[in-house]
Amino acid sequence: MKKIIAACSLLLLGSVVLGACGNDKKQETKESEPVVNKVSDKTLNIGILPAESALPIILAKEEGFFKKQGLDVDIKTFSSPNDRNVAIQAKEIDGTISDVMTEATFKKNGINMTITSGILEDFKVLTSPQSNITDIKNLGGKKVTLVPNFILEYIMDEFAARNSFTYEIVDIPSFSARSESLMSGKVDAAVYTEPQASMLAEKGAHIVGSSKEAGIKGGTIQFMDTIIKERPNDIKAFYNAYNEAIEFMNSHDAKDYAATLSKYQFPEEMADYINKQKEDYPHASPVLENDFNNIIKWAIKKKQINEEYAYKDLTNFSFLK
Repeated sequence: MKKIIAACSLLLLGSVVLGACGNDKKQETKESEPVVNKVSDKTLNIGILPAESALPIILAKEEGFFKKQGLDVDIKTFSSPNDRNVAIQAKEIDGTISDVMTEATFKKNGINMTITSGILEDFKVLTSPQSNITDIKNLGGKKVTLVPNFILEYIMDEFAARNSFTYEIVDIPSFSARSESLMSGKVDAAVYTEPQASMLAEKGAHIVGSSKEAGIKGGTIQFMDTIIKERPNDIKAFYNAYNEAIEFMNSHDAKDYAATLSKYQFPEEMADYINKQKEDYPHASPVLENDFNNIIKWAIKKKQINEEYAYKDLTNFSFLK
């Protein structure tokens, strides 16, 4: 490149050479453009829950990775899956953190969304301090509080099936009320994701099961079909920024961005939890077909859906690198 510039300088008055240098300059500008182009000027509204799965999305926004891709993202935080579903039905969000069974239920009810990746997830089964239960096998016949019909119930059912026991579901909608019931011994166990799990463990609850360690997966990111059809480059840009946020997490101490997470109501324990992870966080990846099929069969058994949806009909992983 230095030789080209020198040649252009010596023949500055030559129109032909000027044209050549101009073309080189244009080429250089083009090469420096972002990988993703033709991103729309519309805002991409993303729904999250206050859980580990939201971390890359939050950091992609707060560290400027979405902006770097030319993408405007608005994050909407929901306190419960039910609140998020109401927003989806009202068409207030374009994409969201969710799970396979919810996607299938949406499809059943005429809400057209498609799964575009899995999520970061580790759901924990915790027992109350008073129960003295430190082995998940001892939860047979015990009371477990969770959010029914979502990923939490599926995970608990998987643990129960693998360890040959049944349990009683105690449905307590409020997070604070569920936590109080666990810590006071009104229920024997509960299922939580991070950072809630670590918070409760710090207060004396026993962690007896981890979905990550057990290889139980089902969480998703999914987008409205209209967004996938009309704004595919926006979704590509979303995942480019998402993956850059993952790299940022893997190369920084979590305490460097703890203040950012606190803006989204994450407690101090979240930074400690992240720093304790032995392996790097993975880039966005597909939901495996076997995991998908297992959840669809579970959702049929629970009478959430009445059709065995095919993997290819509810997923599209073409936006992932």
